[in-house]
Amino acid sequence: MTIESNMKNIAEQSNSWPFVEAKKLRDRIKNLNPSLGDINEKPVLFETGYGPSGLPHIGTFGEVLRTAMVQNAFNYITGKNTKLICFSDDMDGFRKVPENVPNKQMLEKFIDQPLTSVPDPFDKYESFGSHNNAKLIEFLDKFDFEYEFVSATECYKSGKFDFALKKVLINYDKIKNIILPTLGNERQSNYSPFLPICPKTGKVLQVKVVETNVEDQTITYLQEGSGELTKISILGGNCKLQWKCDWAMRWFALGVDYEMSGKDLSESVILSSKILSVLGGVAPTGFSYELFLDGNGEKISKSKGNGLSIEEWLRYGTQESLSLFMYSNPKRAKKLFFDVIPKSIDEYFSHLKNYNFQEETKKMDNPCWHIHNGKPFYKVFPVSFNLLLNLASVCHAKNEKILWEYISNYVPDLKKGENSKFDELVKLSLNFFNERVLPNKKYRNPSEKEKKGIKTLIDFLENSEDDISTEEIQSKIFSIGKELQYENLKDWFLALYETVLGQSNGPRMGGFIKLFGIKSTISLLNDVLENRLTIKVNK
Repeated sequence: MTIESNMKNIAEQSNSWPFVEAKKLRDRIKNLNPSLGDINEKPVLFETGYGPSGLPHIGTFGEVLRTAMVQNAFNYITGKNTKLICFSDDMDGFRKVPENVPNKQMLEKFIDQPLTSVPDPFDKYESFGSHNNAKLIEFLDKFDFEYEFVSATECYKSGKFDFALKKVLINYDKIKNIILPTLGNERQSNYSPFLPICPKTGKVLQVKVVETNVEDQTITYLQEGSGELTKISILGGNCKLQWKCDWAMRWFALGVDYEMSGKDLSESVILSSKILSVLGGVAPTGFSYELFLDGNGEKISKSKGNGLSIEEWLRYGTQESLSLFMYSNPKRAKKLFFDVIPKSIDEYFSHLKNYNFQEETKKMDNPCWHIHNGKPFYKVFPVSFNLLLNLASVCHAKNEKILWEYISNYVPDLKKGENSKFDELVKLSLNFFNERVLPNKKYRNPSEKEKKGIKTLIDFLENSEDDISTEEIQSKIFSIGKELQYENLKDWFLALYETVLGQSNGPRMGGFIKLFGIKSTISLLNDVLENRLTIKVNK
């Protein structure tokens, strides 16, 4: 057996969710009815969808990243050609002015216009839809995705969707009958798969269609208010489709083989799949992921802008840490806020360290395999991001020079400018400390019991050699907590965090003390005993 075939056999046994999805897609392709054509003649098509009604948020990026991970796993086990398209539903009607954009009053005048007809409130692009599309492309390019951007406006107006739109018109009543049972009485009365674009106002209309004509590809609708009958072609961008029908038509017209979506769209997937069957297509393989929540547990919304932006994450965290956050537990709802960033950074390096010592059979279940398209690099540092954060905290570091003095003493082999990845961690830790930690830092004075423990720790450090190990320091701190008769040793460490670091959580104290230095730590602990930290910071 060749190395390549052996690795593919290993991939077959992998339980990582991208490989599970890739095998589902492979089975779908194998089971397709031959009358649909030979799928091997064209690339297997992966699609992600984006509604540019607001600035793209980090959840949009997550869907693209996750889809790309499945695509890479599929490539690996099948060797087939694939293609990823990022589809923007930019012809959708502008329903609501987002809270996180300028010129809101101006935008109010363009409610119900197609997004590519709404002026850009930032005055940078020809339309609001174009602006949001550009922002999506910008951050996808930052992560070097290989994809093709596809605009709904262009597809409708260029005629690319004409064949599929004609199929929708032919099956108009069948499609209505799929959707009507899911609607309320009022909405049932004027529902139509087609949404005409008003020739006078340019608005996307939800109006009653009274006649369809397959021969000349037109619909006739009733103008609201005037009762006037208006006949309009369904082609050339004169109409767009309602969301669920539009999704099915897109799958049919483009030949989509795989698309994942949020759990909130589960019903839409079912209905769109039924419509696709009426059109003569086969539903793509799908994956339903849980939604991201903000720090308050609320769903992230483009219009509210209540989630982290990709720029905000990258202000404090690495690209790899963001990719790991997106990879991990996609079927579990997760809070997406600033405090998850440090943990994600250190978890990434932990996975990377493990990867290089794992058996080949385990590597493909490691997130780093998927983050790096099967080719992780090896670079693990002896100083964690959390340690850097806490070092910055006790130093009140405003610049990198202060941190590097301690880092160089702790790890002489680490030199500024010699490793761009570690240099990045130092810079990010300073950003996070000064902007996210320092404003909320609050020290408290130690109790008498805590002072006794701190004095014992000072005595121990004063009588220790400079080459004392991290483990020896950590063990001594544990034993001090036991001597103080803490029922739960976590309370002893919490006391150190709150009095020494001014926060409710922190690093392994042994590692932190070793990094900060024995003499520096003794001085810091004496400051705690004299209440100098609370006077300095809380004044």
